[in-house]
Amino acid sequence: MEPADTGRRYDAIAKWWQENTHENYGMPGLERALRFAPAQGHALDVGCGSHGRFIRRLLAHGFEVHGVDISSRMIELARQRDPGATYHVADICDWTLPRPFDFISAWDSTFHLPLHSQEPVLQKLCAGLTPGGVLLFTCGGGDAGEISGSFQGHDFEYSTLGVEAFVRILDDCGCNCRHVEYDQYPENHVVIVAQRK
Repeated sequence: MEPADTGRRYDAIAKWWQENTHENYGMPGLERALRFAPAQGHALDVGCGSHGRFIRRLLAHGFEVHGVDISSRMIELARQRDPGATYHVADICDWTLPRPFDFISAWDSTFHLPLHSQEPVLQKLCAGLTPGGVLLFTCGGGDAGEISGSFQGHDFEYSTLGVEAFVRILDDCGCNCRHVEYDQYPENHVVIVAQRK
């Protein structure tokens, strides 16, 4: 599945997502990553969705926040809920980051990318960090490959390079791995926090 197809499927469930996402989902990972981050600066939430819980926390932390999502409906709803951020409808594979960021989160978003896009997108996000900037992202913790699943009546695809490959890419990009956690074990959902040297 290409990102545009994923975007159309999220368009269809954007309102449901906004109303049914748990307020605390992902927040322990975000809070852990923020411990390494500066007290203010510029932040980017990749695959920000319509709920806004990460956007609101980043704003409260003192960041000027950008949110990007492939789903135009998600962005429309996010903009209504949290107008204090700057929003972009874009495919992260092709999008040029508008500036360097002190903090980048990609919670449950980049794992929807095709397998061949995983490494270049991670390289892009690392390159988009300021020195000392922090990256938080989630990935599949199993073997490298692609899987599919159904959610709210729509099919979605997921891919992972595997934790070891992601950590190697981070190192190659000049980032130190600060935290790796299978946060929903025994499910293969992994949280990674990295910091640019």
